[in-house]
Amino acid sequence: MNVIPANRICLMFDGEAQEAARFYAETFPDSWVGAVQRAPSDNPSGSEGDVLVVEFTVLGIPCIGVNGGAYFRHGEAFSFQIATTDQKETDRYWNAIVGNGGAESQCGWCTDKWGVCWQITPRTLTEAMANGGAEAKRAFDAMLTMKKIDVAAIDAARRGDRSPS
Repeated sequence: MNVIPANRICLMFDGEAQEAARFYAETFPDSWVGAVQRAPSDNPSGSEGDVLVVEFTVLGIPCIGVNGGAYFRHGEAFSFQIATTDQKETDRYWNAIVGNGGAESQCGWCTDKWGVCWQITPRTLTEAMANGGAEAKRAFDAMLTMKKIDVAAIDAARRGDRSPS
């Protein structure tokens, strides 16, 4: 019997829930695709037998994707925030999302080809913000100039250096 989590994220897609879930499972560790449910009858967003609901997990967070049609759109009011340890990991996730039909935004945000928003956030930036004061201001001001976060530039800003080393 399938155990249903008490809380999970529900994302709406326009017929591409299974494709998106597979991409997330291939991109992020501790991620996988679970059960796929098909529509038991024709409905406003599809036909009987079409994939309707896909259960998946992203970095240990249980989710479901519902093929609800084109009416529902994603936006930056909801995003997955992915904490990265270094530039290599930041680049890997950023490039996977943006390079697979996604789009860059500002300050570490990007959108995948299905419209789901992601924050690819190096831990050094989060740590600087948590420390507060002048360090947080310098790191924040540096971040405001970036699309993908440059870890060396954030580290330099944390130290008060004018250029990354």
